[in-house]
Amino acid sequence: MKRKSSFMFTNKDYSKKGIMSVILGAISIASIWLAVFLTYKNQGQAEFRYGTALFLTLVFAGVGIGLGISSRLEKDKFYLFSNIGIVFNAIALAAISFILYAGAYGL
Repeated sequence: MKRKSSFMFTNKDYSKKGIMSVILGAISIASIWLAVFLTYKNQGQAEFRYGTALFLTLVFAGVGIGLGISSRLEKDKFYLFSNIGIVFNAIALAAISFILYAGAYGL
């Protein structure tokens, strides 16, 4: 009997856009967490620079979702980083949306 080899050789690799999407998502989530934490330490008084940082985070998350989707559409690639990047950036966008909603209508 012939034993099946456990190695599978392929020319697939990870998409650079997907990796960049994960990096942007991680930066976005860390920036949101840091802005919320520093606002909490300041007794709820958010400084102007925290809002500016969250605006840039919003831009990063939008670009990250775009990169994640475009890398997901590439052929012959592994999609792990693409999927993780889309999830991270969607979480960041949802968190920013929640912060804006809570600020506008109160909780």
